[in-house]
Amino acid sequence: MTTPNILTTPQTLWERACSRRGQLGLSDTPSRLFREQARSHMGSLCAIALAVSLAGCVGLPDQRLANEALKRGDTALAQQNYQQLADLGYSEAQVGLADIQVDSRDPAQMKQAEATYRAAADVSPRAQARLGRLLVAKPGSTEAEQHEAETLLKKASANGEGNTLIPLAMLYLQYPHSFPNINAQQQISNWRDEGKPEAGLAQVLLYRTQGTYDQHLDEVESICKAALNTTDICYVELATVYQKRAKPEQTAELIKQMQAAHSRGTVSAQRVDSVARVLGDASLGKTDEKTAQALLEDIAPGYPASWVSLAQLLYDFPELGDVDMMMKYLENGRAADQPRAELLLGKLYYEGKWVPADAKAAEAHFQKAVGREVAADYYLGQIYRRGYLGQVYSQKALDHLLTAARNGQNSADFAIAQLFSQGKGTKPNPLNAYVFSQLAKAQDTPQATELAQTLEAQLPPAQLAEAQRLLKQEQAVRGASSQNKLDLHALQEEDGEETL
Repeated sequence: MTTPNILTTPQTLWERACSRRGQLGLSDTPSRLFREQARSHMGSLCAIALAVSLAGCVGLPDQRLANEALKRGDTALAQQNYQQLADLGYSEAQVGLADIQVDSRDPAQMKQAEATYRAAADVSPRAQARLGRLLVAKPGSTEAEQHEAETLLKKASANGEGNTLIPLAMLYLQYPHSFPNINAQQQISNWRDEGKPEAGLAQVLLYRTQGTYDQHLDEVESICKAALNTTDICYVELATVYQKRAKPEQTAELIKQMQAAHSRGTVSAQRVDSVARVLGDASLGKTDEKTAQALLEDIAPGYPASWVSLAQLLYDFPELGDVDMMMKYLENGRAADQPRAELLLGKLYYEGKWVPADAKAAEAHFQKAVGREVAADYYLGQIYRRGYLGQVYSQKALDHLLTAARNGQNSADFAIAQLFSQGKGTKPNPLNAYVFSQLAKAQDTPQATELAQTLEAQLPPAQLAEAQRLLKQEQAVRGASSQNKLDLHALQEEDGEETL
Protein backbone atom coordinates (compact mmCIF):
# COMPACT_ATOMS: atom_id res chain seq x y z
CA MET A 1 0.00 0.00 0.00
CA THR A 2 1.31 3.42 -0.92
CA THR A 3 1.86 5.82 1.96
CA PRO A 4 0.08 9.14 1.41
CA ASN A 5 2.31 12.10 0.69
CA ILE A 6 1.60 14.37 3.64
CA LEU A 7 2.76 17.45 1.77
CA THR A 8 0.11 16.97 -0.93
CA THR A 9 -2.67 15.51 1.23
CA PRO A 10 -4.24 18.83 2.34
CA GLN A 11 -4.98 19.90 -1.23
CA THR A 12 -6.28 16.44 -2.08
CA LEU A 13 -8.55 16.45 0.94
CA TRP A 14 -9.75 19.96 0.06
CA GLU A 15 -10.75 18.77 -3.40
CA ARG A 16 -12.45 15.68 -1.94
CA ALA A 17 -14.32 17.81 0.58
CA CYS A 18 -15.63 20.09 -2.13
CA SER A 19 -16.62 17.16 -4.28
CA ARG A 20 -18.23 15.25 -1.42
CA ARG A 21 -20.17 18.35 -0.35
CA GLY A 22 -21.69 18.67 -3.81
CA GLN A 23 -22.70 15.00 -3.84
CA LEU A 24 -24.37 15.11 -0.45
CA GLY A 25 -25.93 18.59 -0.76
CA LEU A 26 -24.42 19.61 2.56
CA SER A 27 -24.59 23.19 3.76
CA ASP A 28 -21.30 23.25 5.68
CA THR A 29 -18.52 25.36 4.26
CA PRO A 30 -15.61 23.62 2.49
CA SER A 31 -13.16 24.51 5.24
CA ARG A 32 -15.24 22.69 7.86
CA LEU A 33 -15.80 19.68 5.58
CA PHE A 34 -12.13 19.61 4.80
CA ARG A 35 -11.29 19.25 8.48
CA GLU A 36 -13.88 16.49 8.88
CA GLN A 37 -12.49 14.63 5.86
CA ALA A 38 -8.99 14.96 7.32
CA ARG A 39 -10.06 13.45 10.61
CA SER A 40 -11.95 10.55 9.02
CA HIS A 41 -9.48 9.53 6.30
CA MET A 42 -6.00 10.07 7.66
CA GLY A 43 -6.05 7.45 10.46
CA SER A 44 -2.86 7.49 12.46
CA LEU A 45 -1.55 10.40 10.35
CA CYS A 46 -4.60 12.51 11.21
CA ALA A 47 -2.96 14.88 13.66
CA ILE A 48 -0.01 15.55 11.36
CA ALA A 49 -2.16 15.98 8.25
CA LEU A 50 -4.61 18.21 10.06
CA ALA A 51 -1.83 20.44 11.33
CA VAL A 52 -0.43 20.74 7.82
CA SER A 53 -3.88 21.25 6.34
CA LEU A 54 -4.79 23.99 8.78
CA ALA A 55 -1.53 25.71 8.00
CA GLY A 56 -2.48 25.48 4.34
CA CYS A 57 -5.94 26.85 4.99
CA VAL A 58 -4.73 30.35 5.68
CA GLY A 59 -6.65 32.60 3.29
CA LEU A 60 -9.35 30.04 2.50
CA PRO A 61 -12.92 31.27 3.01
CA ASP A 62 -14.55 30.31 6.31
CA GLN A 63 -18.17 31.05 7.13
CA ARG A 64 -17.82 30.79 10.90
CA LEU A 65 -14.86 33.16 10.76
CA ALA A 66 -17.02 35.55 8.73
CA ASN A 67 -19.86 35.30 11.26
CA GLU A 68 -17.55 36.02 14.18
CA ALA A 69 -15.86 38.90 12.34
CA LEU A 70 -19.24 40.46 11.64
CA LYS A 71 -20.27 40.20 15.30
CA ARG A 72 -17.20 42.11 16.42
CA GLY A 73 -17.69 44.75 13.73
CA ASP A 74 -14.94 43.67 11.30
CA THR A 75 -17.10 43.95 8.20
CA ALA A 76 -14.10 43.92 5.84
CA LEU A 77 -12.97 40.45 6.94
CA ALA A 78 -16.54 39.19 7.06
CA GLN A 79 -17.27 40.48 3.57
CA GLN A 80 -14.08 38.96 2.19
CA ASN A 81 -15.01 35.49 3.43
CA TYR A 82 -18.70 35.77 2.54
CA GLN A 83 -17.83 36.94 -0.96
CA GLN A 84 -15.54 33.98 -1.66
CA LEU A 85 -18.12 31.50 -0.37
CA ALA A 86 -20.95 33.28 -2.18
CA ASP A 87 -18.98 33.01 -5.43
CA LEU A 88 -18.84 29.26 -4.82
CA GLY A 89 -22.63 29.18 -4.55
CA TYR A 90 -23.16 28.85 -0.78
CA SER A 91 -26.58 30.34 -0.17
CA GLU A 92 -26.10 31.27 3.48
CA ALA A 93 -22.88 33.08 2.63
CA GLN A 94 -24.81 34.93 -0.06
CA VAL A 95 -27.25 36.04 2.64
CA GLY A 96 -24.39 37.21 4.87
CA LEU A 97 -22.84 39.17 2.03
CA ALA A 98 -26.16 40.81 1.18
CA ASP A 99 -26.71 41.73 4.84
CA ILE A 100 -23.45 43.68 4.80
CA GLN A 101 -24.47 45.36 1.55
CA VAL A 102 -27.78 46.40 3.11
CA ASP A 103 -26.09 47.77 6.23
CA SER A 104 -23.93 50.03 4.05
CA ARG A 105 -27.05 52.04 3.09
CA ASP A 106 -25.31 52.73 -0.23
CA PRO A 107 -27.91 52.69 -3.06
CA ALA A 108 -25.65 50.74 -5.42
CA GLN A 109 -24.90 48.11 -2.78
CA MET A 110 -28.57 47.94 -1.81
CA LYS A 111 -29.33 47.06 -5.41
CA GLN A 112 -26.65 44.38 -5.31
CA ALA A 113 -28.10 43.06 -2.06
CA GLU A 114 -31.51 42.59 -3.65
CA ALA A 115 -29.93 40.59 -6.48
CA THR A 116 -27.85 38.57 -4.01
CA TYR A 117 -30.88 37.71 -1.88
CA ARG A 118 -32.78 36.69 -5.01
CA ALA A 119 -29.95 34.36 -6.02
CA ALA A 120 -30.36 32.47 -2.72
CA ALA A 121 -34.12 32.77 -2.19
CA ASP A 122 -35.05 29.58 -4.04
CA VAL A 123 -33.18 27.42 -1.53
CA SER A 124 -32.84 29.59 1.59
CA PRO A 125 -35.79 30.57 3.82
CA ARG A 126 -33.52 33.12 5.45
CA ALA A 127 -32.88 34.75 2.07
CA GLN A 128 -36.65 34.78 1.52
CA ALA A 129 -37.17 36.63 4.78
CA ARG A 130 -34.34 39.08 4.08
CA LEU A 131 -35.57 39.81 0.55
CA GLY A 132 -39.10 40.26 1.82
CA ARG A 133 -37.94 42.77 4.43
CA LEU A 134 -35.82 44.62 1.89
CA LEU A 135 -38.78 44.98 -0.46
CA VAL A 136 -40.97 46.28 2.38
CA ALA A 137 -38.48 49.07 3.01
CA LYS A 138 -37.63 49.73 -0.65
CA PRO A 139 -38.40 53.35 -1.58
CA GLY A 140 -40.85 53.65 -4.45
CA SER A 141 -41.59 49.93 -4.54
CA THR A 142 -44.18 48.77 -7.06
CA GLU A 143 -47.41 47.03 -6.10
CA ALA A 144 -45.99 43.84 -7.60
CA GLU A 145 -42.94 44.09 -5.32
CA GLN A 146 -45.20 44.69 -2.33
CA HIS A 147 -47.16 41.53 -3.05
CA GLU A 148 -43.92 39.66 -3.68
CA ALA A 149 -42.73 40.80 -0.25
CA GLU A 150 -45.90 39.42 1.34
CA THR A 151 -45.45 36.06 -0.41
CA LEU A 152 -41.78 35.81 0.60
CA LEU A 153 -42.42 36.71 4.23
CA LYS A 154 -45.29 34.25 4.56
CA LYS A 155 -43.22 31.51 2.94
CA ALA A 156 -40.24 32.22 5.20
CA SER A 157 -42.49 32.20 8.26
CA ALA A 158 -43.94 28.82 7.24
CA ASN A 159 -40.35 27.55 7.01
CA GLY A 160 -39.61 28.61 10.58
CA GLU A 161 -37.89 31.94 9.99
CA GLY A 162 -38.37 34.66 12.58
CA ASN A 163 -38.74 38.42 12.11
CA THR A 164 -41.43 38.05 9.47
CA LEU A 165 -44.60 39.28 11.19
CA ILE A 166 -43.26 42.75 11.99
CA PRO A 167 -42.33 43.53 8.36
CA LEU A 168 -45.64 42.01 7.27
CA ALA A 169 -47.46 44.36 9.64
CA MET A 170 -45.42 47.28 8.30
CA LEU A 171 -46.28 46.25 4.76
CA TYR A 172 -50.01 46.37 5.53
CA LEU A 173 -49.69 49.66 7.41
CA GLN A 174 -47.55 51.33 4.79
CA TYR A 175 -49.41 50.21 1.66
CA PRO A 176 -53.10 49.81 2.54
CA HIS A 177 -54.04 50.48 -1.08
CA SER A 178 -52.15 47.35 -2.16
CA PHE A 179 -53.91 45.21 0.46
CA PRO A 180 -57.47 46.62 0.62
CA ASN A 181 -58.89 43.45 2.16
CA ILE A 182 -56.48 43.40 5.11
CA ASN A 183 -56.99 45.43 8.26
CA ALA A 184 -53.60 45.71 9.95
CA GLN A 185 -54.98 45.89 13.48
CA GLN A 186 -57.26 42.92 12.91
CA GLN A 187 -54.41 40.91 11.41
CA ILE A 188 -52.19 41.66 14.40
CA SER A 189 -55.01 40.73 16.78
CA ASN A 190 -55.40 37.42 14.95
CA TRP A 191 -51.67 36.73 15.30
CA ARG A 192 -51.86 37.49 19.01
CA ASP A 193 -54.85 35.16 19.41
CA GLU A 194 -52.83 32.44 17.66
CA GLY A 195 -50.01 32.96 20.17
CA LYS A 196 -47.39 33.94 17.62
CA PRO A 197 -44.32 35.32 19.44
CA GLU A 198 -43.79 38.35 17.19
CA ALA A 199 -47.40 39.48 17.33
CA GLY A 200 -46.96 41.59 20.46
CA LEU A 201 -44.07 43.49 18.92
CA ALA A 202 -46.13 44.02 15.78
CA GLN A 203 -48.73 45.65 18.02
CA VAL A 204 -46.04 47.93 19.49
CA LEU A 205 -45.02 48.86 15.95
CA LEU A 206 -48.60 49.77 15.13
CA TYR A 207 -48.78 52.06 18.15
CA ARG A 208 -45.55 53.76 17.09
CA THR A 209 -46.75 54.17 13.52
CA GLN A 210 -50.13 55.55 14.51
CA GLY A 211 -48.63 57.93 17.06
CA THR A 212 -50.50 56.31 19.97
CA TYR A 213 -47.46 54.80 21.72
CA ASP A 214 -47.76 57.05 24.78
CA GLN A 215 -51.39 56.04 25.26
CA HIS A 216 -50.42 52.35 25.50
CA LEU A 217 -47.33 52.39 27.73
CA ASP A 218 -48.85 49.81 30.10
CA GLU A 219 -49.47 47.38 27.26
CA VAL A 220 -46.04 48.00 25.71
CA GLU A 221 -44.42 47.24 29.07
CA SER A 222 -46.47 44.07 29.50
CA ILE A 223 -45.69 42.84 25.99
CA CYS A 224 -41.98 43.48 26.28
CA LYS A 225 -41.56 42.06 29.77
CA ALA A 226 -43.03 38.80 28.50
CA ALA A 227 -40.79 38.78 25.42
CA LEU A 228 -37.59 40.10 26.98
CA ASN A 229 -35.78 36.76 27.18
CA THR A 230 -36.42 35.93 23.53
CA THR A 231 -36.48 39.33 21.81
CA ASP A 232 -33.73 41.70 22.87
CA ILE A 233 -35.27 44.71 21.11
CA CYS A 234 -37.58 44.78 24.11
CA TYR A 235 -34.72 46.25 26.15
CA VAL A 236 -35.03 49.32 23.95
CA GLU A 237 -38.82 49.47 24.31
CA LEU A 238 -38.74 49.01 28.08
CA ALA A 239 -36.02 51.64 28.45
CA THR A 240 -38.20 54.00 26.43
CA VAL A 241 -41.24 53.30 28.62
CA TYR A 242 -39.29 53.85 31.83
CA GLN A 243 -37.74 57.06 30.53
CA LYS A 244 -41.13 58.40 29.55
CA ARG A 245 -42.53 57.47 32.97
CA ALA A 246 -39.51 58.86 34.87
CA LYS A 247 -38.77 55.57 36.65
CA PRO A 248 -34.97 55.57 37.10
CA GLU A 249 -34.98 52.61 39.48
CA GLN A 250 -36.64 50.39 36.90
CA THR A 251 -34.28 51.70 34.24
CA ALA A 252 -31.27 50.87 36.40
CA GLU A 253 -32.52 47.33 37.03
CA LEU A 254 -33.18 46.86 33.31
CA ILE A 255 -29.65 47.98 32.47
CA LYS A 256 -28.12 45.52 34.96
CA GLN A 257 -30.17 42.73 33.41
CA MET A 258 -29.10 43.80 29.91
CA GLN A 259 -25.42 43.97 30.83
CA ALA A 260 -25.54 40.47 32.29
CA ALA A 261 -27.25 39.18 29.15
CA HIS A 262 -24.70 40.95 26.96
CA SER A 263 -21.88 39.31 28.93
CA ARG A 264 -23.49 35.93 28.26
CA GLY A 265 -23.74 36.75 24.57
CA THR A 266 -27.55 36.74 24.45
CA VAL A 267 -27.92 40.49 23.89
CA SER A 268 -26.12 42.15 21.00
CA ALA A 269 -23.89 45.19 21.26
CA GLN A 270 -26.27 46.89 18.87
CA ARG A 271 -29.03 46.63 21.47
CA VAL A 272 -26.79 48.05 24.18
CA ASP A 273 -25.99 50.94 21.85
CA SER A 274 -29.70 51.54 21.20
CA VAL A 275 -30.52 51.57 24.92
CA ALA A 276 -27.69 54.02 25.57
CA ARG A 277 -29.12 56.31 22.91
CA VAL A 278 -32.52 56.13 24.59
CA LEU A 279 -30.90 57.26 27.85
CA GLY A 280 -29.39 60.24 26.07
CA ASP A 281 -32.59 61.27 24.27
CA ALA A 282 -34.00 64.40 25.93
CA SER A 283 -37.30 64.03 24.06
CA LEU A 284 -38.09 60.91 26.13
CA GLY A 285 -37.64 62.47 29.55
CA LYS A 286 -34.83 63.18 32.01
CA THR A 287 -31.59 61.98 30.45
CA ASP A 288 -28.92 59.80 32.06
CA GLU A 289 -26.03 60.70 29.81
CA LYS A 290 -23.32 59.41 32.17
CA THR A 291 -24.78 55.90 32.21
CA ALA A 292 -25.18 56.11 28.45
CA GLN A 293 -21.52 57.05 28.08
CA ALA A 294 -20.39 54.18 30.30
CA LEU A 295 -22.45 51.68 28.30
CA LEU A 296 -21.08 52.92 24.99
CA GLU A 297 -17.44 53.02 26.10
CA ASP A 298 -17.74 49.41 27.23
CA ILE A 299 -18.89 48.12 23.84
CA ALA A 300 -17.25 50.52 21.39
CA PRO A 301 -13.93 48.60 21.04
CA GLY A 302 -15.87 45.60 19.71
CA TYR A 303 -18.74 47.49 18.08
CA PRO A 304 -17.36 50.46 16.10
CA ALA A 305 -20.74 52.11 15.52
CA SER A 306 -20.72 53.01 19.21
CA TRP A 307 -17.74 55.32 18.71
CA VAL A 308 -20.07 57.53 16.71
CA SER A 309 -22.82 57.19 19.30
CA LEU A 310 -20.28 58.38 21.88
CA ALA A 311 -19.37 61.35 19.69
CA GLN A 312 -23.04 62.22 19.27
CA LEU A 313 -23.56 61.95 23.03
CA LEU A 314 -20.64 64.31 23.59
CA TYR A 315 -22.07 66.68 20.98
CA ASP A 316 -25.38 66.74 22.86
CA PHE A 317 -23.74 66.93 26.31
CA PRO A 318 -20.45 68.88 25.98
CA GLU A 319 -19.79 68.58 29.71
CA LEU A 320 -18.95 64.89 29.19
CA GLY A 321 -15.67 65.66 27.44
CA ASP A 322 -13.66 67.98 25.23
CA VAL A 323 -12.90 68.43 21.55
CA ASP A 324 -9.92 66.05 21.69
CA MET A 325 -12.15 63.29 23.03
CA MET A 326 -14.74 64.09 20.37
CA MET A 327 -12.14 63.82 17.60
CA LYS A 328 -10.81 60.55 19.01
CA TYR A 329 -14.29 59.05 18.97
CA LEU A 330 -14.88 60.23 15.41
CA GLU A 331 -11.53 59.02 14.10
CA ASN A 332 -12.25 55.57 15.56
CA GLY A 333 -15.60 55.62 13.82
CA ARG A 334 -14.11 56.76 10.52
CA ALA A 335 -11.46 54.04 10.73
CA ALA A 336 -14.31 51.52 10.85
CA ASP A 337 -16.01 53.17 7.83
CA GLN A 338 -18.97 54.46 9.79
CA PRO A 339 -20.86 57.02 7.64
CA ARG A 340 -22.39 58.61 10.74
CA ALA A 341 -18.87 59.62 11.74
CA GLU A 342 -18.38 61.46 8.46
CA LEU A 343 -21.79 63.10 8.87
CA LEU A 344 -21.12 64.34 12.39
CA LEU A 345 -17.61 65.52 11.56
CA GLY A 346 -19.00 67.42 8.59
CA LYS A 347 -21.59 68.97 10.88
CA LEU A 348 -18.87 70.16 13.26
CA TYR A 349 -17.08 71.99 10.46
CA TYR A 350 -20.40 73.26 9.07
CA GLU A 351 -21.48 74.79 12.39
CA GLY A 352 -18.07 75.93 13.63
CA LYS A 353 -18.87 75.33 17.31
CA TRP A 354 -16.35 72.69 18.37
CA VAL A 355 -13.84 73.47 15.62
CA PRO A 356 -13.33 76.51 13.36
CA ALA A 357 -15.93 76.66 10.59
CA ASP A 358 -14.59 75.23 7.33
CA ALA A 359 -17.07 74.82 4.48
CA LYS A 360 -14.63 72.88 2.27
CA ALA A 361 -13.86 70.38 5.03
CA ALA A 362 -17.57 70.07 5.81
CA GLU A 363 -18.33 69.44 2.14
CA ALA A 364 -15.68 66.71 1.92
CA HIS A 365 -17.00 64.83 4.94
CA PHE A 366 -20.65 65.14 3.87
CA GLN A 367 -19.78 63.82 0.42
CA LYS A 368 -18.32 60.68 2.02
CA ALA A 369 -21.64 60.09 3.78
CA VAL A 370 -23.87 60.71 0.75
CA GLY A 371 -26.02 57.74 -0.16
CA ARG A 372 -25.69 56.29 3.33
CA GLU A 373 -26.93 59.15 5.53
CA VAL A 374 -29.91 61.20 4.36
CA ALA A 375 -28.82 64.31 6.28
CA ALA A 376 -25.60 64.48 4.24
CA ASP A 377 -27.59 65.57 1.20
CA TYR A 378 -29.41 68.14 3.31
CA TYR A 379 -26.24 69.78 4.61
CA LEU A 380 -24.57 69.74 1.18
CA GLY A 381 -27.67 71.42 -0.22
CA GLN A 382 -27.45 74.10 2.44
CA ILE A 383 -23.76 74.71 1.76
CA TYR A 384 -24.49 75.23 -1.93
CA ARG A 385 -27.70 77.23 -1.34
CA ARG A 386 -26.14 79.61 1.14
CA GLY A 387 -22.98 80.23 -0.86
CA TYR A 388 -20.63 78.98 1.85
CA LEU A 389 -18.05 78.08 -0.82
CA GLY A 390 -17.94 81.62 -2.17
CA GLN A 391 -20.96 81.55 -4.45
CA VAL A 392 -24.41 80.01 -4.71
CA TYR A 393 -24.64 76.74 -6.65
CA SER A 394 -28.39 76.64 -7.10
CA GLN A 395 -28.66 73.47 -9.20
CA LYS A 396 -26.37 71.45 -6.92
CA ALA A 397 -28.31 72.80 -3.94
CA LEU A 398 -31.62 71.72 -5.45
CA ASP A 399 -30.32 68.26 -6.41
CA HIS A 400 -29.13 67.48 -2.90
CA LEU A 401 -32.04 69.08 -1.06
CA LEU A 402 -34.60 67.30 -3.24
CA THR A 403 -32.87 63.97 -2.62
CA ALA A 404 -32.95 64.63 1.11
CA ALA A 405 -36.59 65.73 1.04
CA ARG A 406 -37.72 62.68 -0.92
CA ASN A 407 -35.90 60.48 1.59
CA GLY A 408 -37.82 61.91 4.52
CA GLN A 409 -35.78 64.95 5.60
CA ASN A 410 -38.62 67.40 6.20
CA SER A 411 -36.32 70.35 6.84
CA ALA A 412 -35.07 70.02 3.25
CA ASP A 413 -38.51 71.03 1.93
CA PHE A 414 -38.31 74.30 3.84
CA ALA A 415 -34.84 74.97 2.39
CA ILE A 416 -36.10 74.31 -1.15
CA ALA A 417 -39.04 76.64 -0.57
CA GLN A 418 -36.58 79.32 0.54
CA LEU A 419 -34.39 78.67 -2.52
CA PHE A 420 -37.28 79.25 -4.93
CA SER A 421 -38.86 82.14 -3.02
CA GLN A 422 -35.71 84.16 -2.26
CA GLY A 423 -34.12 83.76 -5.66
CA LYS A 424 -30.54 83.82 -4.38
CA GLY A 425 -28.43 82.50 -7.22
CA THR A 426 -31.48 81.41 -9.19
CA LYS A 427 -34.61 82.92 -10.65
CA PRO A 428 -37.55 82.98 -8.21
CA ASN A 429 -40.24 80.40 -8.96
CA PRO A 430 -43.47 81.07 -7.00
CA LEU A 431 -45.10 77.77 -8.05
CA ASN A 432 -42.21 75.61 -6.86
CA ALA A 433 -41.85 77.73 -3.75
CA TYR A 434 -45.52 77.07 -2.95
CA VAL A 435 -45.18 73.31 -3.51
CA PHE A 436 -42.26 72.86 -1.14
CA SER A 437 -43.56 75.31 1.44
CA GLN A 438 -46.72 73.20 1.68
CA LEU A 439 -44.65 70.05 2.09
CA ALA A 440 -42.52 71.80 4.71
CA LYS A 441 -45.58 72.32 6.91
CA ALA A 442 -45.01 68.75 8.11
CA GLN A 443 -42.23 70.24 10.25
CA ASP A 444 -44.95 71.95 12.26
CA THR A 445 -42.76 74.96 13.00
CA PRO A 446 -43.89 78.61 13.05
CA GLN A 447 -41.38 79.49 10.31
CA ALA A 448 -42.60 76.78 7.94
CA THR A 449 -46.27 77.61 8.56
CA GLU A 450 -45.70 81.33 8.09
CA LEU A 451 -43.80 80.83 4.82
CA ALA A 452 -46.49 78.51 3.45
CA GLN A 453 -49.25 81.00 4.27
CA THR A 454 -47.33 83.92 2.80
CA LEU A 455 -46.56 82.15 -0.48
CA GLU A 456 -50.12 80.87 -0.85
CA ALA A 457 -51.54 84.39 -0.39
CA GLN A 458 -49.24 85.74 -3.11
CA LEU A 459 -50.47 83.37 -5.84
CA PRO A 460 -53.37 84.42 -8.09
CA PRO A 461 -56.15 81.78 -8.48
CA ALA A 462 -54.93 80.44 -11.83
CA GLN A 463 -51.38 79.94 -10.58
CA LEU A 464 -52.64 78.51 -7.31
CA ALA A 465 -54.54 75.79 -9.15
CA GLU A 466 -51.41 74.91 -11.14
CA ALA A 467 -49.31 74.93 -7.96
CA GLN A 468 -51.74 72.55 -6.28
CA ARG A 469 -51.48 70.22 -9.27
CA LEU A 470 -47.69 70.25 -8.96
CA LEU A 471 -48.01 69.59 -5.25
CA LYS A 472 -50.07 66.45 -5.88
CA GLN A 473 -47.53 65.38 -8.48
CA GLU A 474 -44.66 65.69 -6.01
CA GLN A 475 -46.63 63.87 -3.32
CA ALA A 476 -47.26 61.04 -5.78
CA VAL A 477 -43.53 60.79 -6.51
CA ARG A 478 -42.82 60.37 -2.83
CA GLY A 479 -45.44 57.69 -2.42
CA ALA A 480 -46.43 56.79 1.13
CA SER A 481 -45.97 59.50 3.74
CA SER A 482 -42.65 59.42 5.56
CA GLN A 483 -44.34 58.89 8.92
CA ASN A 484 -45.34 55.42 7.80
CA LYS A 485 -41.82 54.50 6.78
CA LEU A 486 -40.12 52.01 9.06
CA ASP A 487 -36.38 52.44 9.26
CA LEU A 488 -34.71 49.83 7.09
CA HIS A 489 -32.40 48.87 9.93
CA ALA A 490 -35.41 47.86 12.01
CA LEU A 491 -36.43 45.45 9.26
CA GLN A 492 -32.96 43.92 9.15
CA GLU A 493 -32.65 43.02 12.81
CA GLU A 494 -31.16 39.67 13.71
CA ASP A 495 -33.63 36.83 13.90
CA GLY A 496 -32.74 35.78 17.41
CA GLU A 497 -30.43 33.08 16.06
CA GLU A 498 -26.76 32.98 15.26
CA THR A 499 -26.32 34.88 12.04
CA LEU A 500 -26.25 32.42 9.16
